[in-house]
Amino acid sequence: MDAAFITKILSIILLDIVLSGDNAVVIALACRNLPKRQRKKAIFIGTAGAIILRVLLTFVAVWLLQIPLVKLVGGLLLFYIAFDLLKSDGEDPDLKSSSSLFAAIRTIIIADFVMSLDNVLAVAGVADGHMGLVILGLAVSIPLIVFGSQLIIKLMEKFPILIWIGALMIAYTAGHMIVADKYGERFVEQTFPQMAYVIPAVSMILLVVLGVWVKNRQTKYISR
Repeated sequence: MDAAFITKILSIILLDIVLSGDNAVVIALACRNLPKRQRKKAIFIGTAGAIILRVLLTFVAVWLLQIPLVKLVGGLLLFYIAFDLLKSDGEDPDLKSSSSLFAAIRTIIIADFVMSLDNVLAVAGVADGHMGLVILGLAVSIPLIVFGSQLIIKLMEKFPILIWIGALMIAYTAGHMIVADKYGERFVEQTFPQMAYVIPAVSMILLVVLGVWVKNRQTKYISR
């Protein structure tokens, strides 16, 4: 085993540790209002569905890279998910309906599908066509997401401010995906390079503004 191969393995593990954090946050946010007995079920089913999609994404990563607007549309969808998760914090935490469980699973699968684009493409790039390394990337990312999300849920219960921090992380990822799209990169090149940092920052600011506005509306509605 040469040094270059070992470097690729270490790079993939590091990428998965960094990039899987956002996925774990999404799962934690989506499941935080579920009763404890339903959380593990939602995490298991949602992550299983996300894993299947991630495997499919891995095999079509190069093809996906050629499709215009994939990341741009994915970024907009991810921003909506961040906003929706933040808005739903006003829901009854004891809500036990089956539709709530289904909604959590749906959010996990959709969000992980979108957010896995960066993860899969990064790993596929480092693996350089080596299927064994691609499989290694999948094997490393899955436990990180499952166990990481359960830890984050427990932290969110103790520190509610983490809900906002998590949503802002997702909004930042959404902005980053938008500028990483082919058309996004072209827009950055035609304006100025700093837009690559401005757009993710604006995405976070916009989420805060919308989040505060919704919270105020929810407070006024409850006080009536």
